[in-house]
Amino acid sequence: MAITKEKKQQMVADYVERLSNSQAVIFTDYRGLDVAALTRLRGLLREEQGSYQIIKNTLFELALKKAELPVPAELLDGPVAVSYCFSEVPPVAKALMDFGDQTKILKVRGALLGDSLLNREAVKNLADLPSREILLAQLLGSVQGPASSLVNTLAAPMRELVQVLQARAEQDQEAAA
Repeated sequence: MAITKEKKQQMVADYVERLSNSQAVIFTDYRGLDVAALTRLRGLLREEQGSYQIIKNTLFELALKKAELPVPAELLDGPVAVSYCFSEVPPVAKALMDFGDQTKILKVRGALLGDSLLNREAVKNLADLPSREILLAQLLGSVQGPASSLVNTLAAPMRELVQVLQARAEQDQEAAA
């Protein structure tokens, strides 16, 4: 059964809206996955603020043009599904890569991150990045370490002076007693 023109326009509008709300779009080959596996994958991605959608390639290409994004023709060849990253990209990429490793069926083709096209290896590198919280903790540690060393260095002469004065006061008390 053919898709009506109105339905196609609605699908393109939905694609454009999702594209505008996502940080990145990861293209996958889903051939061979059954409905249960797709449902499980969608649940995993939802936990990471992502979504998974099987697309109509020609309509998705129109949506990319409307959203003024590059059209990756090599990624839109054959049956394609896309994963939208509505929050952070690395957790969604990691979920997809892990799911692909588990099932041996799902294949990540590449991604569209902003205006940049990424190949499969770049998506794998994104998946290997630590989470935002870990990166912030590492940044805080690298900033806090030198700052605390500086404070200790600046406070050392004052501490030594206080210790000398305290020792002198104890000597005076012993001499007076």
